[in-house]
Amino acid sequence: MTVTEVIFYFIAAATVLGAFGVVATGKVAYAALSLVFTLLAVAALYILLASEFLALVQVLLYAGGVAVLLLFALMLTRARELVPVLDGAQKPFAAVAGLSLMGVLISMVFLTTWPRRADEPTLINFNAIGDRLFRDFALPFEVASLVLLVALVGSIVLARTEEEEEE
Repeated sequence: MTVTEVIFYFIAAATVLGAFGVVATGKVAYAALSLVFTLLAVAALYILLASEFLALVQVLLYAGGVAVLLLFALMLTRARELVPVLDGAQKPFAAVAGLSLMGVLISMVFLTTWPRRADEPTLINFNAIGDRLFRDFALPFEVASLVLLVALVGSIVLARTEEEEEE
């Protein structure tokens, strides 16, 4: 086992532990911190794959964006006043769905023929990626940004109306 493989397994274990922390904790703030930790670990995997650009995008957009979005959600809602309900009627169904998804993913990993490592690195055409992003996927990107903007404005309106009702 090489040093790179040891580092990969360490980062992969950190990613899985962070993802488990997201779903296992009952507090929103701790789940947000676990999610940011998971996204940073995924960025470390990108660095290990020698894709520094994707690691930077992962840190700036996902980890930073999730942190800011969850801070807004915590500030604008009254999440600390709500009593979390952890036991529900759908808990057995969620367990069955999660275990079946895990089984499908594990079987896919073992049944897939993975390509071997090439002797020379593959060059990535960043101009083609930029063309695809700004020509083919501009509309879905704008729609997603509008949905996020509507959700943010809606949370502000809901928080304001709750404050006015209390007064």
